[in-house]
Order: sequence, then structure tokens, then C-alpha cells
Amino acid sequence: MQVSPHDPAVINTAVGALVAIGGIAGFAKSRSAPSLIAGVSFGAIYAYSGYLIAHGNPVLGHQIAAGASLLLAGTMGTRALRTGKFMPAGLVAGIAVAALAYNLPRAQLW
Repeated sequence: MQVSPHDPAVINTAVGALVAIGGIAGFAKSRSAPSLIAGVSFGAIYAYSGYLIAHGNPVLGHQIAAGASLLLAGTMGTRALRTGKFMPAGLVAGIAVAALAYNLPRAQLW
């Protein structure tokens, strides 16, 4: 099986879409402006990292995604522990941890 060099870009862009959709859903459900702002902002950061990876700057792309993942996992993980609820903070923290586990080694290998 041959892997395309654009696959890492697709993964980060997909994570960005999930996070952005989650922020939009949080706003739609509870009119939470912070959910909307954070979700769309982090989604844009992940999408930008995918753009960088696809267009010849994989080191910076993976570094940006790893940094965003660390910040998102920390904030949402703390919120999940504080509230004791898995949804939505625990789910987002889990996605961020997975994205960190994916991006951090690649940021160091390139």
C-alpha cells in the first residue's frame, strides 16, 4: 500500500473540520459564543497546518498542529475532569490527544 504525501494534510484538515463543527454545534445548542469562537479558531489552525503540510512545509505544519493539540487537550481535558462529563469536553480532549500523538512524532522526524 502506497501512502500519498498529502495524507497527513487530510488528517489534520479532518480534525479541524470536526473541531469546527463541534464549536458550531455547541453554539447552536446553547448559544455559547466561546464554543463557536474556540471551535472555529482551532478548526482553522488545524486546517492551516494541513495546508502547510500539503504545500511543502510539513515541519511547521506538524508543529502547529501539535501545539494546537496540546492546548486543546489541556483546556478541554481540564474541563472534562472538572465537570465529570464526557460530552463534549472529554470527546474533544480525546480527539486532541489523538491529534497530538499523530503530529508530535512527525514534527520531530521531519
